[in-house]
Order: sequence, then structure tokens, then C-alpha cells
Amino acid sequence: MSWTLLVGVVFVLGLSLFGAVSRRRELARMEREVGVRERGISQGSAESQLQHPVVDLTRCLGCSTCVAACPEDGVLELVHGQAVVVNGARCMGYARCAAECPTNAITVTLSDLEERRDVPILNEELEAVGSPGLFLAGEVTAHTLIKVAIDHGTAVAAAVDRRLKEGSRNGEEVLDLCIVGAGPAGLACSLEAKRRGLNFVTFDQETTLGGTVANYPRRKVVMSEPVDLPLHGRIEARTLEKEEMVELWQSLATEHKLPIRGGLKFNGLERDADGHYIVHTGGGTYTARHVCLALGRRGSPRRLGVPGEELWKVAYSLVDAQSYQGKRILVVGGGDSAVEAAMGLAEQPWNQVTLSYRKESFFRIRAKNEERLAECLRRNQLKVLFQSEVVAIREAEVELIVEGGEERVTLPNDHVFVMAGGDPPVPLLERSGVSFDPALRTGTQQIGEVGSGLTNALGIGFGLSLAALMWALWHMDYYLLSAEARPEHDKHTLLRPSMGIGLWMGIVTVVLILLNLFYLVRRSPKFRFSLGSLKHWMTSHIATGILALLCALLHSAMAPRDTVGGHAFLALTVLLVTGAIGRYFYAYVPRAANGRELELEEIQSRMRRLSLEGTRAQQKYYQRVRDEIFNLVKKSQWRASFVGRVLALIGVQFDLRRLLAKLIIEGRQEGIPEEKLEETRRLARRAHRTALMAAHYEDVRAVLSSWRWLHRWVAALMVLLIVVHVAYALTYGSFFEGGGA
Repeated sequence: MSWTLLVGVVFVLGLSLFGAVSRRRELARMEREVGVRERGISQGSAESQLQHPVVDLTRCLGCSTCVAACPEDGVLELVHGQAVVVNGARCMGYARCAAECPTNAITVTLSDLEERRDVPILNEELEAVGSPGLFLAGEVTAHTLIKVAIDHGTAVAAAVDRRLKEGSRNGEEVLDLCIVGAGPAGLACSLEAKRRGLNFVTFDQETTLGGTVANYPRRKVVMSEPVDLPLHGRIEARTLEKEEMVELWQSLATEHKLPIRGGLKFNGLERDADGHYIVHTGGGTYTARHVCLALGRRGSPRRLGVPGEELWKVAYSLVDAQSYQGKRILVVGGGDSAVEAAMGLAEQPWNQVTLSYRKESFFRIRAKNEERLAECLRRNQLKVLFQSEVVAIREAEVELIVEGGEERVTLPNDHVFVMAGGDPPVPLLERSGVSFDPALRTGTQQIGEVGSGLTNALGIGFGLSLAALMWALWHMDYYLLSAEARPEHDKHTLLRPSMGIGLWMGIVTVVLILLNLFYLVRRSPKFRFSLGSLKHWMTSHIATGILALLCALLHSAMAPRDTVGGHAFLALTVLLVTGAIGRYFYAYVPRAANGRELELEEIQSRMRRLSLEGTRAQQKYYQRVRDEIFNLVKKSQWRASFVGRVLALIGVQFDLRRLLAKLIIEGRQEGIPEEKLEETRRLARRAHRTALMAAHYEDVRAVLSSWRWLHRWVAALMVLLIVVHVAYALTYGSFFEGGGA
């Protein structure tokens, strides 16, 4: 007894300690991720400029499949047991999260389409609305992936070929297609046009192929997934560097004798009386029935607009960092291009590199670049000036203002690289017949919560159970008999567990359970295979679970007994019930907790707007109020104990009262109007209460998460019982006339 007690105490205390430490780590992780999201909202990085994921919390199960599938770290994280967009600016639009989500809870979309005037209005064939025969492809459509650009170019050439076959080609001097741009989209369109025998020409303002990709720094990875190129086939390489991609494009252009003209700038287009397009370039005009604009999105590089920017030492791109050694260099910008250029230059011998960015931190760069930059800073290879702006460029120096103009810095300088992005060629495209008017956008639908799909699941379950009931009613003359009377019935051989349909029901049950459990293998990031999407596997997981229970019931001849098979049936029933609770009931609590987080974000936003009002002294006061209130909120939400939060919730909030009293006195001394002080007090109390509620929901979620462990252990027990049941039936079943479940 004493040994049992000692071992039991050690086991319970050890398990409790493990749970407490794990819980503390989980809370610390969530606090970090929520902090990252809050900073992202204040800096504008919570959503991407182009594609970004939208999570439907009514459907999200917290399986973390989307987090594992995303090739960019830090876009999605689990907060309160559900996927949340932490840094949408890092989203590259791969949409792997949406493809892998088993409940269709994620949609990757373009942001603010109802208001944006930099995204062209296109139909489903990538044709400009109001300009028949004018197509756009690639990055100019606001899709940044090379794979998407290749798909666009291929689709445009196919659409042109289809239209030409449906119509007629009058005038041999008129081109079937004129392709503007020799980047990924333009080259793919050229290859497909060549494959289809179209009369076409492709031109680009650069003399080299590749468009924007050709101007990337040396050895930059430009593609990270397989693609299909016309006239070449599938590129299976998981990653391709810039030089490899450009070399492939050049070889294909040479091999297939593509009519590509370099050094011709696109100046616009117009339609003649015959409906053909007259394309104007810096070297003449082309007449074509169809035009594909694959210009890219960068347009003209964004200029700083400061004195000295016209000097010879100012550049807007970097191709080869090795050409610069022993130089004093300033890189301006905060995106991946600027950071990669700065790091590449810093790696060259004897360079002194400074990176200037106008915001307080980087938020749009990829995780790998963030890690490399941190390593460069640790080694003192380069210097970063946050919240800085260039105000003048001179022959041997540059002048910057730092911290919003509070400090001026003069740096000795030999070269300046301005990598602040580019202005999309919207005016040029509008003059060419491309509309950007959001009012013309059709099919735009606000993405929101659509529900957990409970109705559909209930419908499936009801249909399957109704079919089982009809079968049971059809054979009720046998199923209603007692066990002793059944052997005399005519249907006994057919329906008994060990023969006929009854036996096959048992076999089907085992097969369904194996398929059901295989879903766990499909969902695990350790075992990746492409046999169907995870969404279909999730549907089959639900359907096979219900079917397995119904088939097991019919296998037992509607009379499970106190045997190993009967116990397996009981475990299967418990498994179905706990799974249903985990699928629908459990999802409510995380959603409620994240709903409180969204409410906190809204309060943060209102307090942030307050901090922009009044004099500079009053703005600093509001900023201090916001910081102190939310420091207290974090202490209550993430670091207090459950008992402490309960006490705070019922009224013992002395810290909040003391803090508010102090802040109100300071506000009056700063001359803050009473109505603003009252609004501040109200927002502070609401923030504190909301944080406490979010924390309580998180505590409930932590308790409910044990339900999933129960579900898994019951599944393990059920599998063990089924194995024993099958082994027993195979060994002894033939000796028992009524053997079964």
C-alpha cells in the first residue's frame, strides 16, 4: 500500500508539474504572438498589400495544419486554440493553408477590393472589362507568384487561340497576339502561343529576358514549387535560383525561336476602325487582334524626392553585390529587396553598410531574411537606422533625420540604393483601356463567418442512420427475437455476426475504422502524401466514423453483448460522441476567446486614435495612458493566476483604480478635456474587463482540451479491443454458434 501511495503521489505531482510548465509556455507563446499581431496592426502589417488569408473562426478546429503548411513563417499562428493571422504582410499568396484546411476555414484573397483602385477589373479569362481582346497576366493583376504568372500567360494564349478558331483571321499583316513584357507571364504566353501556332510578337523594355526576376540579386531563390511550362513540361525542382530560371528561359527562347524584341518601351495602345489594337513602343508600332499586358506591377521605381537624388551614385536596383567592395553604402527601404541588398553588400570585403527604414521595425520581410538580418546585426556587419528618412544626398555624404526629425545624422557615403518599391503603372494602363473602378468589379463578396457546417454533418449523419434504421425495420422479425430464439429463424445464417451479411458488416466496420484512423496520418505534418485533399479526408473522417458505428451495430445483430466485441462497440460509441463534442462544442470556446482578442484590438485602435489628438504634450499623455493600461491588461490576461483573475473579476481591481486615478490627475494637469478623460476611463475599464474575459475563456479552453486527449485514448482502447475481438473470433468463433459482438 505504501509503495502504491508513494508511486501514485510521484506520478500525480510529476504530471501536474509537467502540465503547469507546458501551460505556462503556451501562455507565453500566445502572449508573444498577440503582441506581434498588435504591433502589426499599428504598423499596417496585419494584412498584406496583396493576397492574405482570412480565417473563419466558426470553422477553425485548431488542428494547426495551416500553420505547418504555410511556407512563410509567422503568417499564421495558433492563439486560444485557433489559427490567427499574425503577420499578413509576409503572405506570398501560395494558398497552401487554404488547400490543407480540412474544414474550409481559410480563404486567401486580395484585401479591400471594394475600395482599391490599383487592382485591374478583369473577367474570368483575364480580359479587361470594357476592352475586348485586351488581356492582363502576371503580377500586374496583383498576384505575385511566378507559378500564377506562368498559369496566367498560358491561359491567355489558350483563350486567344480559342477565339481565333471560333472567328476568322482577315488580314495576314495583323498579328494574332502582341505580348508586352518578357517576364514569367509574358514568356509563358509566348511559349503557349508558339505551341498553338499563333502569329505573335513579344517585346520588353529590357534587353534581357526575365522581367523583374532578371533584376533580382545574384543567387536569389525565385521559385519554391513545381510548375508546368509550355513546350518544356514540368519543372520538378523544389527551388530555383534567379540564374537558373533566367538561363532556362533564355534556352527555351532560343530553342523555339521565339519572336522577342528587347529594348522597346511600351507607350500605350489604341484601337483602330477595324477593332484591332495599335500598340505603340519606343521603336515603332504593332497591330494585333489581341494584346497581353504582362508588364509587372512595380512600374517606375519610387523616388525619394530629395536634393541630390539625381547624382550618379544613386541606384534603384542591385544585381551584383560583389561589384561593390570597400565602399560606404546606404540602402533605403524596409522590404525583402532592401534587406537582401543590404545583407549582400555587407558580406563584401571592407564595405560599411547602413540600412535606413522610416518605420520602427521590419514587418514585411520573410522570416528567413529576418533571421539572416539578426545574424548580420549580431556580427556588426551592418547598421540599421529605424524611423529615419533621407533628406539630402551629396557627393560624399548623405543626411538623414531620425526619430521623427528629433535628430539629424550625416553619414559619409559612396553609393545610395533606393529600394522603396515602385508605383504601379495605373495611369498608363488606364490610358490603354484597363479600368480600375471598383464599381465595375463583379462578384466581390465580403468574406465572413459561414458557420461550422453542423447542418451538413447532421444531414449526412441523419441520412446514414435512416438507411440503417430502414434495414433494421426490414429485418425486424429477426432482430426483435431473443438470443435463444434466433438460431431457429430463417434469417439467422444471413444476419448472425459470424456468417453472411452480419460477418461482412463486421469486416466493413474494421475497414472503415482503419480508413478513419488513416486521417490522422494524412493530417500529420510528418507524413505528407497527396492522395486527396485534407478537406476530403476530413469529410471521410466524419462519414466513416458514423458508418463504422452503424455497421458495428448491424454486425452485432442489434444486440451488443458483454464481450470483448461489445466493449469495442461501446468504445466506438464513446469515440463518436467525444469526436462530435470536439468538432462542434469545443470550437465555440476558442472562438469566444479570440472574439475577445478582436474586441481588445478595437479598443486599442480607439485609444490609438486618441493619442493622435491635441497638442504634442497631450499626444504623449495619451500614448503613456495607452501603454500603462495595456501593460496592466497583459499582466491580468497572461500572467495572473486563475484565482487572481476571479478576484479581479468580482471587483477587487485596486491596481486599475489606482492607475486610473493617477492618470486622470495627470490628464487634468495636461489640460485634457473632461469628456476625453471620461472616454479614457471607460476604454481602460472595458479593456481590463475584456482581457479578463479572454483569459477566463482561455482557462476553460485549456480544461476542455483534455477532452481531445480522452478522445485519443478511447480511440487507442477501441483499436486494442477490436484487435482482441478479431483474434478471438478467428480462433474460437467457429465453435460458438452465436459468437459475435
